[in-house]
Amino acid sequence: MPICKIRIDRFNDSPNLFMRKELIDNNPLLKLSIAFSLEVIEYCEKLNEHKKFILANQLMRSATSIGANAMEAQNPESKADFVHKMKIAAKEAGETQYWLILCDKATNYPDPTGLIEKVEELNRILGSIISTSKRKNPLSYMLSFFIF
Repeated sequence: MPICKIRIDRFNDSPNLFMRKELIDNNPLLKLSIAFSLEVIEYCEKLNEHKKFILANQLMRSATSIGANAMEAQNPESKADFVHKMKIAAKEAGETQYWLILCDKATNYPDPTGLIEKVEELNRILGSIISTSKRKNPLSYMLSFFIF
């Protein structure tokens, strides 16, 4: 059974995890970032089969960090904390895009074209969330840096 099936099925085991599944189902960024992470896991398994271990490890870390930071941002201590975690997710998405472009340009690597398109979509969503969050109340956003 693929690793992605096992991970998704775990949401059904606990009421606490069910609440997380509901949060994910209602949040397009979380849903997309988890689906993207699962696809990257499969792609990294192909890289490992081709003995491209270093790139596979770098890609795995940055790609899965996008969703982890987006999930962590769902329980922020402040608006600034939310924006900060989204910015980290955006940085990880940028790094992921770099590794995927490198795989695309290198010879003898599996084709990452679909993943590049998906990480670009994640970048657009994250950019939109960050700019909207800053615009809603710029004064309180700036003041929150001084409070915490």
